[in-house]
Amino acid sequence: MSYKVKIPTVGESISEVTIATWLKQDGQTVKMDEPIAELESDKATFELTAPQDGIIKILKLKGDTVPIDTVVCEIATNVKESIEQPSKTSKVVEEKTSNDQPGKTSNSSKSKEIVEIKVPTVGESISEVTISSWLKKDGDFVNMDEIIVELESDKATFELPSQASGILRIMAKESAVLKIGETICKIEATDAPQSQPMKVSTEVISESNQSENYALGHPSPSAEKILAEKGIPNSAIKGSGVGGRITKEDALKAQVPTKPSEIKDSASDAALPNKVARGEHSEKMTSLRKTIAKRLVAVKNETAMLTTFNEVDMKPVMTLRNKYKEAFKEKYGVGLGFMSFFTRAICLAVKDFPAINASIDNDQIIYHDYCDVSIAVSTKRGLVVPVIRNAESLSFEQIEKEVVRLATRGRDGKLSIDEMVGGTISITNGGVFGSMLSTPIINPPQSAILGLHNIVERPVVINGEIVIRPIMYVAMSYDHRIVDGRESVSFLYKVKEFLEDPGRMILGI
Repeated sequence: MSYKVKIPTVGESISEVTIATWLKQDGQTVKMDEPIAELESDKATFELTAPQDGIIKILKLKGDTVPIDTVVCEIATNVKESIEQPSKTSKVVEEKTSNDQPGKTSNSSKSKEIVEIKVPTVGESISEVTISSWLKKDGDFVNMDEIIVELESDKATFELPSQASGILRIMAKESAVLKIGETICKIEATDAPQSQPMKVSTEVISESNQSENYALGHPSPSAEKILAEKGIPNSAIKGSGVGGRITKEDALKAQVPTKPSEIKDSASDAALPNKVARGEHSEKMTSLRKTIAKRLVAVKNETAMLTTFNEVDMKPVMTLRNKYKEAFKEKYGVGLGFMSFFTRAICLAVKDFPAINASIDNDQIIYHDYCDVSIAVSTKRGLVVPVIRNAESLSFEQIEKEVVRLATRGRDGKLSIDEMVGGTISITNGGVFGSMLSTPIINPPQSAILGLHNIVERPVVINGEIVIRPIMYVAMSYDHRIVDGRESVSFLYKVKEFLEDPGRMILGI
């Protein structure tokens, strides 16, 4: 009996996920609740667990983008096959071979079987893929489940394994664009590894050496991109992957060569007045970048987005923070940052301007009585936006602890789908990277996002006198379909008032 394992529902707005990696190999034994795969959506990475004990049969490949409720593997719970010892298997095959008559069907007929490997379905919206790189050469011997080619769609790069052991016959060259279901290669299946164990063992080693020689110094697509950006040749890197293949991690760790001979050559080149470096290169846009580009353009096209600006004198907040930060940390075990002040300020301000905290659903405007604040967190994988739930009811201490918790989980790649969806308004802080001013893009279906920037001492006029104050420029982008100009300006000014007189936030006036 086999149990079909499907992609579970992971969020209302998530319709498909990508298989980031299989934690188990095809044919391995798994236990109930044991993680068998890592799945990745556009918002989070999470694990898929085995629903029961048994033998796993993988149906979808690493890198495949599959819709929710799609069967990705099966768990066989009643397995009767036994694993024979190599010597026993070899003996049985040899006896069968010696007893075969010319008129009878022998195992050699299986060696002539042709297995066509076609481009698999990688998602409902994907109709074609590009051959990124062949990991094996035409005529090479490949083993069952051995990775033979890397494919790339507009959403992900994934690997395609061999579906049989035999001789590879390549049908499409690198960079070719194939439709889903088209034949990419053929495998001339052979039973040689079973019928001639010693001979095949030698051949497999030979083929393995060929594979290693081919992989040696050959970068993966992501590694090739990183090396090209750094201007580092493949020959300068020693790969740590299978057969000496250069991995993404190798490329990230690689440094620009500074050997004396290279410095000497560089100096010689510089001494030649007519020899000026004018190098350039082009590279295909990654699938992830394509997706980001589409979404950003969609926000621009589908919303009437405008941005309003103001400046905030941060001295009152900084004075209060400096006065109590040590006592605050000692009592609550967390630092007192600026995020809690801004979060509290917008939660109070939306009470007077509810459209800022609203969203559009077809022809309906949804007004939220609660304030779920999405905070932008920069991670190695990119920007993630976890949500502080019911921020309007949280204290400064609770907000700060939640910010630290979500930011840490985001950087560790442990955020769940529930922690990523459902925000009603966003805050993004470009000031931590030195940004003076920006026009942040709203996060639909939200109607507004508040952008924070760096704090710089600037001359300002107060009571007719020029004084130096720590000033922050703040920006609020909003959807003009919901929010009028008067509301947006008044809301941002209200936030400014709370921050320049933080006692009002504490007293709720």
